[in-house]
This record gives sequence, C-alpha cells and structure tokens, in this order.
Amino acid sequence: MTISRTKKLIGVTAAAGLLIALAGCGSAPEETDPTGDAGNVVDGFTPCLVSDDGGFNDKSFNQSALEGMERAAEELGVEPIEVESSSANDYAPNLENLIAEGCTFIVSVGFKLSADTIASANANPDVNYAIIDDWADNTGAKDDDGKDIGDGETDAPNIKPLMFDTVQAAYLGGYAAAAWSAQAGVNKVGTFGGIPIPPVTIFMDGFVDGVEKYNEDKGGTVETYGWDVAAQQGSMTGGFQANDTAKQTAQGILDQGVDVILPVGGPIYQSARDAITDGGTGTVMLGVDSDLAAADPSVADMVLVSIMKRIDEAVYQATLEASTGEFDVTPYIGTLENEGVGLSGFGSFEAELPEGLTDELDALREQIISGELEVTSPSSP
Repeated sequence: MTISRTKKLIGVTAAAGLLIALAGCGSAPEETDPTGDAGNVVDGFTPCLVSDDGGFNDKSFNQSALEGMERAAEELGVEPIEVESSSANDYAPNLENLIAEGCTFIVSVGFKLSADTIASANANPDVNYAIIDDWADNTGAKDDDGKDIGDGETDAPNIKPLMFDTVQAAYLGGYAAAAWSAQAGVNKVGTFGGIPIPPVTIFMDGFVDGVEKYNEDKGGTVETYGWDVAAQQGSMTGGFQANDTAKQTAQGILDQGVDVILPVGGPIYQSARDAITDGGTGTVMLGVDSDLAAADPSVADMVLVSIMKRIDEAVYQATLEASTGEFDVTPYIGTLENEGVGLSGFGSFEAELPEGLTDELDALREQIISGELEVTSPSSP
C-alpha cells in the first residue's frame, strides 16, 4: 500500500486496490537550480512515483527516490502522487492507476519495473517517464539463445534512464573496508546481495576490486568472501526482504570470520544487523544507496561508511526538468565526477580509521575521475 507522510489518503479505483498518497509540506529546500522556479511549471504538471516491492521505508533507493520527488514537488508548489508496490504483481496496476490519476511525469524506482514501465510509456506517449537503474532497453536484438536483448535504444521514446556507475564508489568502499580489516589484523571482508541483477552486482564488483587495490598498494592479504567477480556469482538471498533467508545468508558470510560486511539490497541490511548482533562479533557494515547511518540511526554504531548513489538528486533534477515542459530523455549517468555516486562520511568511526586512509581515498577518487585509474564492471552503464 501507499505510505502517506503528512496528508490523508485520496480515493482510488476499487478494482486496482491501491492507495495513493499526496506528499506533504516540510521545510523549504535549498534552491540549487533555476528551473525550480514555480513560475516555469507547465499547467497541470503532476509528478508521480511508483516504488518497487522494497517499499518507501527501505532506508535505501526507494526512500531516496521519494525524498528527491518530494523535495522537487515542494519547491515547485505541486502535489506529487506516490504509490508503493508490495509485490511485482502491483507494478502494472500501479502504473495504470497513476495514469488514471492524471500523472504527467512518472518515475519508476528500479530495474524490476522495466517491462511494465515500457508498456505504460508506449501506451501513453504524451506522458514523460524516468526509470532508475535501467536502460528501458530490453528488445531490438537477440542473444545466442534467441532471447530478446537490448539494441542500445530505449524501447519507448518518452523514458529517461537514470543510471549510476556505482562501481566507482564501491571501489573506494572496498578499499576502505580492506584498510579497516587489515588494521584490526583480521584481513577478511565479505559481501552478499539480494538478486544478481546489475544494480546489485555492480556494488559487489567494485567492493572486491577495491579490496584487491588495497592489497596491491599495501602488500596486504585481505580476503573477500561472498562474490566472485570473474564468474559473476556469489551469495544471494533471492529477494530484497529482511527475512530468515537473508539472515542465514549474512550468517554464512560472518561464519568466514569477516569483520566488515557489505549487504547489497535495501532492507537486507537489517538481516545482517540481526546476525551481527546475535553473534556479538563486532563486525561493521557498509551501507548502500543512501547514507545508512543517517537513514537508520539505530545502526549508526555499526555502519563504517556507505556507498552512495544520489538517486534523490537524480529524481529531483529530472522532476524539475519535466516540470518546464522541456523534458530531455537523454540518459543520466551518475559518476564520481558529477557526484552522482560517492562515499558518505565515516561518522563515529572517523577517529579510528587507519592513518592516511581518507587522503588515500581522495587520491583514488581523483585518479578515477581523471581516467588514470580505470574502474569498471560488467554492469557499468
């Protein structure tokens, strides 16, 4: 169901069985772009957002998208409509309902909504769409097995992909994790994911490669568990729910003796937290997508750092652009250079970091931006 933060729910069609919430008002946002002037908003502009089945309270990418949409809507002085999916079966009905509600700009949160978003966009060519973590390019060519694959063009001309080269930030996160584990004398770190899809595996690729970079630079012996970059295989929970399966998967990594773990998949960090707490190991986590220590203060004391992709900013900017009637479907790709991806601060762990680590991370960041250091993944956009 849809989550409303500050306003009463509005009615929807009974057949869809959906709840739609209007975003509420809050403190005035920072004015970062002149297109945010409410005077430039086209008549009838109605921005809308549909989550994947992780829900808006995932402390991760759905929540980040929601924050970006609400910030833009408040600045523009318009009312957004936000609908939450509880399962994949909700995606198509949710999109249909948003069209019925008069949405003129729809953001789909996540790779898993790809097919339904494309179908909706093709059926509604006068509506602008954006989708996070997906090229909206599923057809136009076939692989060796005869299955449809993309041909380099979106499957609907009115969809803007919002992509992130997260491997760059994850590389820095892996380097930091290795430095932390080496300083403790443990020399073991690990990761596990929800589903082996590009928005997940790109984090794991960067993490493992960042650990290897630390070993190369420092003559280290830090081992990684849970992901094989070459084989593109590793520990997965099969979903993004925080449940017993996710906890058991996390425990399997913890059983290797790691003192840093990277859960990649929204709410599954909660399962890692529970496994760490039950074991009393003192293992620390890395957050993904948003600054996890800030999004969920209850785990701040075990989050070393977060590997962020600024979904909030991408959604915010896309919404401002759509509001003017001059929507550009050219894909957005977040990188270290444009600050679409990056590391959060280290919070309470700052004083405990290995000497010189932050300077080393800054240097690596500049090398990646300049091209001196090539950091990529099979899942890079």
